[in-house]
Amino acid sequence: MLNVKLFQMESFLPASYEEKLAPRMQLAHEQLQNGTGAGGSFTGWVHLPRDYDKEEFRRIQAAAAKIRKDSQALVVIGIGGSYLGARGVIDCLRSPNYNLKRKDTPNIYFVGNGLSSDAMGEVLDLVADVDFSVNVISKSGTTTEPAVAFRFFREALEKKYGRERIYATTDKARGALKSLADSEGWETLVVPDDVGGRYSVLTAVGLLPIAVAGVDITALMQGAAEMMETCTEASFRCSAWRYAAIRY
Repeated sequence: MLNVKLFQMESFLPASYEEKLAPRMQLAHEQLQNGTGAGGSFTGWVHLPRDYDKEEFRRIQAAAAKIRKDSQALVVIGIGGSYLGARGVIDCLRSPNYNLKRKDTPNIYFVGNGLSSDAMGEVLDLVADVDFSVNVISKSGTTTEPAVAFRFFREALEKKYGRERIYATTDKARGALKSLADSEGWETLVVPDDVGGRYSVLTAVGLLPIAVAGVDITALMQGAAEMMETCTEASFRCSAWRYAAIRY
């Protein structure tokens, strides 16, 4: 949990910085907690560790268990927030060298964040002789880089297994990827409407790859819930306020 210690930081900050920043910090705090500021309809992440869909969470756990059982590798196809959160958590809680370590969980490869044919070809070679699954992540399904990568990995997967082993994390009701997944019978997981892509790590976007890597996502959500409660305090005793003030 983040806990910023301001040891003699006052000597490096303007006089009365708390008093000067407090009104702005209070406003920002209220807007985030109540979802009333600009972009407030996409701040579902603020209370997500408490209000997340428990049934969807169980589906994520079941999908991760299946991937761990039948695959030696998981290819995660996404761009921006659709892969950075999961990658960061796996690097932090497992290892930056996760794929190089001896372990009983699948290797995880991230593609779709660029258009390098060499990079894509390398991953295709890495999974050619192992059992693998694909998790394609896109709210719309039309973003160029992931869409291109998915075409190649879908073709490789279907030649090997048919229509199995594809998990689509996308909009719950609409979009090109959702329509395709429904028509092909792939398992789908949901990107919540009120969570922006950059803040989606604690949704299926991040949780499925994280769970496949062997991280206890129940404990992860519990820790996030504790931090959420800490951040509800509207004062400079709150570590989040101190951190924001230092960076201001």
